[in-house]
Amino acid sequence: MLETMRLPVIGKEKMESKSILADAHGRQIHKLRVQLTDACNFRCFYCMPLTPEFLPSSALLSSGELLEICSALADFGIDEIRISGGEPTLRKDFESIVEGLSRLPLRKIGLTTNGFLLVEKLEFLKQTRCQHINISLDSLRAGRFHEITKTKYFQKVYEAVLQTKAQGFKVKVNTVVMRGVNDDEIMDFVKFSADHAIEVRFLELMKIGCSHQNHSLNFMPAREIIKKIEESETLLPQSVNRDSTSFNFTTPAGAKVGFIASESQAFCSFCSRLRLTATGKLRACIMSEAGVNLRGVPRKEYQGILKTVLK
Repeated sequence: MLETMRLPVIGKEKMESKSILADAHGRQIHKLRVQLTDACNFRCFYCMPLTPEFLPSSALLSSGELLEICSALADFGIDEIRISGGEPTLRKDFESIVEGLSRLPLRKIGLTTNGFLLVEKLEFLKQTRCQHINISLDSLRAGRFHEITKTKYFQKVYEAVLQTKAQGFKVKVNTVVMRGVNDDEIMDFVKFSADHAIEVRFLELMKIGCSHQNHSLNFMPAREIIKKIEESETLLPQSVNRDSTSFNFTTPAGAKVGFIASESQAFCSFCSRLRLTATGKLRACIMSEAGVNLRGVPRKEYQGILKTVLK
């Protein structure tokens, strides 16, 4: 099974995209991750300091600016957008942004959230094309959740996961696995997946932001997580698209688990995504600050800018 981990894809060798964007390495680009804000109401210790300084609202793209940029990029072949943050649901114009994105010619719209405000947004989201919801949950224990997030909202987030699934959304739980922090819950999450028919994706701790200083202490590679699961479960490889960020398995008990090995097995060779920051900067890689700001840029200049970003 460990040999399988060297393969970024099992099965589907072709991406189904009709993207007209390609970088210097020949990779087709058809996905866009859109950061709505840098602000978050949680203080996960590996992500954010206890007293962070967030950008003023005037520094962020307005909903109109953001939708204009996304519309222009859709003209160049972007057909999947994932909304992220910070915590994207904190934006006061969150709903108008999602409504606007739903009118674009996209195949898929997703949302990554901490789940705190999610339940009150579900009725709205049902009426949009944003049907793929990823919810961050690093522990199934209330006390430990508090230690990680510095909030006492475990039950609220846990219920949000279950309610979102019950209302028909395509739900995934994102769990950052950290040695000495929550690695003793790996099998609990596998059981949770089987019990609730919700896919759990185990993420490697990335060496960015606040996690950089203690990264070597808390880092746990995907291969070690898999080995731990295989001590008591059989992992059955599943087919994924060539440009998938995760490699996925099921278990005989019905669990669905994925692994995002950003540090130990980077998926750069098949990357198909661009990133738009909350201030309007278009970037080709999350690990690089390089990019071009699209705020106020007319559409006629996009072709040249995209060549620069993708070179």
